[in-house]
Amino acid sequence: MKLRLMPVLLTALLSAALLFGGWFLYREFAVQEPLEKMVSSYEGVKQSHITINRNEVTLKLDLQPGTKLRELVQYINTEGKSIIGDRTVKLDMEEHSSQVLDDYWDKALFSVAEAMESRKYTVIPETLKQLSAQYKNVTVTTEIDDKNVYVSLSDGKESKFIILPREPETMGVWNNA
Repeated sequence: MKLRLMPVLLTALLSAALLFGGWFLYREFAVQEPLEKMVSSYEGVKQSHITINRNEVTLKLDLQPGTKLRELVQYINTEGKSIIGDRTVKLDMEEHSSQVLDDYWDKALFSVAEAMESRKYTVIPETLKQLSAQYKNVTVTTEIDDKNVYVSLSDGKESKFIILPREPETMGVWNNA
């Protein structure tokens, strides 16, 4: 039996186009677009860009000042559970910080890091409130859930959002030691 080259190549090319085209259309319109619509509809989200990989969903968010970060994360995890599945969610917030907010955070960073390391999370709001006496127009919001501590700094126009994981990365063997 003699196979003709042109029909075999056309069949293989058509099959590959249908397979990869169908996979792309499914991922774009059945997974990524509904998740992006859901996240964009949340109050306080200006823009969102979502990248979905095999093990991770990365959300690049542009948030308005005063957005409740913990509630947004809960909303994404509950409403998007069917889309996200068992993938991990990684948030990447667009920076709209000012020099005042950066200075505020720089002054608080050591105490916050110490509180995170010793797992005394109640120290974080106290430290940030004490520091707010020096910065009159900065509004600070701290929230916590079972995975993260959320800190939001805002001066009305600009904002800085910080997510601190409660479970620190474990250190392995250093390759340069």
